[in-house]
Amino acid sequence: MKFSELNLPVEVQRGIDAVGFTTLTPVQEQSIPLALERRDVAAQAQTGTGKTAAFLISLFTRLIRDPQSKGHAPRALILAPTRELVVQIAEDAAGLGRFCDFKIQPIFGGIDYEKQRQALQSGVDIIIATPGRLIDYVKQGAVSLACIEALVIDEADRMFDMGFIRDLRYIIRKLPAFDRRQTMLFSATLSHRVMELAYEFMDMTEKVKVSPQNVTAAQVEEVLYHVARREKFALLMGLMKKEQAECVMLFVNTKREAEYLEGRLQANGYKAALISGDIPQKKRMRILNDFKEGHIHFLVGTDVASRGIHVDGVTHVINYDLPQDREDYVHRIGRTARAGATGKAISFADEDLVFYLADIEDYIGHRIPAVFPEDSDFCHQYKSFRPPKKAVRPRAAATSAGGKSKESPPRRRKPRRRTKSDSSENKTGKETP
Repeated sequence: MKFSELNLPVEVQRGIDAVGFTTLTPVQEQSIPLALERRDVAAQAQTGTGKTAAFLISLFTRLIRDPQSKGHAPRALILAPTRELVVQIAEDAAGLGRFCDFKIQPIFGGIDYEKQRQALQSGVDIIIATPGRLIDYVKQGAVSLACIEALVIDEADRMFDMGFIRDLRYIIRKLPAFDRRQTMLFSATLSHRVMELAYEFMDMTEKVKVSPQNVTAAQVEEVLYHVARREKFALLMGLMKKEQAECVMLFVNTKREAEYLEGRLQANGYKAALISGDIPQKKRMRILNDFKEGHIHFLVGTDVASRGIHVDGVTHVINYDLPQDREDYVHRIGRTARAGATGKAISFADEDLVFYLADIEDYIGHRIPAVFPEDSDFCHQYKSFRPPKKAVRPRAAATSAGGKSKESPPRRRKPRRRTKSDSSENKTGKETP
């Protein structure tokens, strides 16, 4: 189906043509017509299948067809679980909505607190936000959500995993009632928890679900290597030389392992960087920008730190650690083969994590093609890496009156408490007869 067949407003169609979209993806073909009829939609769609364009096109069309007098209150709200996803949606909205007269404001933590506040107070049409920062502004009275006509919840399953459900409920209760607004919910998985949210806050939800055999994108070539844990890095080195990969995302299960893997890659001459939750937002955005522009070839992170990272040019996703949550496998490999491109997902199953494989394959509905690596797949000629030891702060020394430091006096031991059996002496010091 072509976008030109949807009879969209001229402004929206011009934006679609400008970004080069012509044919609807399956999730777009199923969800956009329902959304244009102003129905509530709960859609299952893995990353990279065009779900962002689906809700943006539907949202722009609704606002244009139902113009309101200019005011300060926002008309539409898009909620996303991570700052990176908010930035990505805002960029997509700027492209698709370049011919629409909408003021779009991203809201997320880490930077520009006062600047974002002033933007809200000056008036916006569409807010794209993470829950936490938005709640701050709502409680301060910087923005009212009483006039929201359409709500979009993106990556709803991630909202649950990242502990946002309480914040999500707080925000939704600040909106008009469900029968006076349109709600669109998009998620890689429509779990029971996600559908409970849909039934609680949506009106006669139309469910759009991808068939189980298509939980993972068809353009992703999947392969799994059975390898010992101590040989994983040698296999990684060998495969990267064979694949000649230049835009790779590597996933591990712990932050400590991510830091170690980043160091090993850098020690062997690879341009690698780590995405961690405790990295300041400006630095995170700089790292992502360098990754998009090709200055960094390997991006290492955990599931929590890497959620919401959408980079169209990722050629390979490597599960250096097999995920312990089967849904995370879908989210991980969805970082490649985006926007119709092809990609490759390589997974390592070591002796500790191979037990999660059966659950993952049961969830995605197919077996991951598995191979045992050959000797030529390994590269054992690599430089070792030793993580730097954390500096131990010395104990502060006492300072004498003359300004010279001197050691603290040794601690005096507390006197041991006397008990009845400690001594046979009486109060006068004489032995008890």
